[in-house]
Amino acid sequence: MKKTLSIIALGLLALPGQGFAADNGVLERQIQELIEQNRILQERVLNLENVVGDQHQKHPAKGLAKKPSGPAVDSLSQRLSQVEQLLEAEISAPPAEQLKKSQEIGVLDHVEFSGIVEVEAGASESYDHSPSSDLSLATVQLGMDVHITEWSHAHLVVLYEEGEENDHLAIDEGTITLGNREKFPVGLTMGKKYLPFGLFLTSMVTDPLTLSLGEIGETAVEVGFQAAGLYGSAYLFNGDLGERHEDDKIDSYGAHVGFAQKIGDLSYEIGVDWLSNIADTDGIGDYLSDVVLDDTVEEYVPGLGGHLLMAYGPVSFFAEYIGALASFDPLEMAFDAAGARPRAWGVEMGYSTEIRGRETHFAVGYQGTAEALALELPESRYLAAVRMTILENTSLALEYVHDEDYDSKEGGSGDNGTAATLQLAVEF
Repeated sequence: MKKTLSIIALGLLALPGQGFAADNGVLERQIQELIEQNRILQERVLNLENVVGDQHQKHPAKGLAKKPSGPAVDSLSQRLSQVEQLLEAEISAPPAEQLKKSQEIGVLDHVEFSGIVEVEAGASESYDHSPSSDLSLATVQLGMDVHITEWSHAHLVVLYEEGEENDHLAIDEGTITLGNREKFPVGLTMGKKYLPFGLFLTSMVTDPLTLSLGEIGETAVEVGFQAAGLYGSAYLFNGDLGERHEDDKIDSYGAHVGFAQKIGDLSYEIGVDWLSNIADTDGIGDYLSDVVLDDTVEEYVPGLGGHLLMAYGPVSFFAEYIGALASFDPLEMAFDAAGARPRAWGVEMGYSTEIRGRETHFAVGYQGTAEALALELPESRYLAAVRMTILENTSLALEYVHDEDYDSKEGGSGDNGTAATLQLAVEF
């Protein structure tokens, strides 16, 4: 056993073709430690053999009848066997496996983590003037970006929202992107993601009405480009709602294009989005899935979106529109005794400053909808909010919202509702 270990250890250090010990400092240190442990173990075994030899000389019969045993010798034998197996495994491992091990040691160097935790306390009064209040863990979101190589990138987002998905964690996004925008303007992304139909920027606590109507998360394939301020993409997916008398197939698609530029203190971005079937959005799709049969609609209704973002110093402005380009069948979604053509829009202005050395942002906004009564969205919404960074990556926000429902002649209540929300958020 001792000779075998010595030969293996020397052979391991002498093999020029393996190369892994020299290339991997961590592995080399481990092997050196094992060799040193081997030397110490050899000395201990030699001492034990000397003791046994002395006993054999004093008591020949007993010495020949038994070899050293007991807990000390058994543990030494086991440890020597483990060392030998480890060294033999490293020597016999093919070059590909050795390379994989050296890559795995530094895998965390290629991973970026991000996350958001939001806790909210709110009080509201509904259209029928019923008061309510609540305290909730509104959002827990953990993101991970893994840069496999400079040409491949994996993206994962896990999301928890209290009251959603039966209070379970959900895989919100999971994509693989092939491409390198720094070296080539075109890239390919496949997987589950939020498709670029709407931008939905806001400084408020409450999601904008454009998001409630137009957000769409699907598993898709997307080809995108970005160069000299111009960007865009085209994507293809199989939506949740199909067209009547058609097979279940990948037949939904969309595209978007935009341009962004900065001139001195002024920066701006403008973009246009198009979707072949706006019924595939989460807001409209959830409603229609409870109304139509077999998750099919009479015909696809395309959707259009657009946004404008401007910033000049501490002042920012954002405007967005999302809407259907045609009316739905009255049996699928109706408004005022006819087929509904739901639309949503919003404008928001913000101002950033420092108060007692803490970054503070003030925002006001107006949002509205048309023919979206079936989606339980208000006709008008007025918002105001202030957000202050109280600690590093930690902010406190206070928001007030005033909603106005559709008129009673259109099927609404004609009443108003209000809500106030205090949010504590940590983002990393």
